[in-house]
Amino acid sequence: MATFHLRRTAPLPLDETWRRLTEWPRHGAAVPFTRVTVTTPPPTGEGTVFVARSGLGPVAFDDPMEVTVWRPPADGSPGLCRLEKRGRLVRGWAEIEVRPGPGGRTRVLWREDLRVRFLPGFCDPVLRAVSRRMFGRAVNSLLRRP
Repeated sequence: MATFHLRRTAPLPLDETWRRLTEWPRHGAAVPFTRVTVTTPPPTGEGTVFVARSGLGPVAFDDPMEVTVWRPPADGSPGLCRLEKRGRLVRGWAEIEVRPGPGGRTRVLWREDLRVRFLPGFCDPVLRAVSRRMFGRAVNSLLRRP
């Protein structure tokens, strides 16, 4: 199990930060070799399911996720989204939290716990480091692009 967290401060309003981080198809543009498809009707909320398909050609895997907590920010209060990863290869969860920061900025906390089937526990430090870097770049990209 590889658990990690990321912290960012975005020069964006709370609602805009939330929107950028929770528009699931945008994640496909931010993560290399990945396409994200939402499989339930809009709007996003608890019970929304989407699948991130990562890989090249026949060497690819699906990472299905379900939104289990959906509390968008309102009236300056923090927002929280929790995803449960339910794939055959990748399991775990992710939480995206946005809260007001100084000067109209938004603080972002991304927490994630990854478990990859068939990957022995002694690989967790490498999985943690690689995941933290990859997700960190994805979060930066999502926050930069309108």
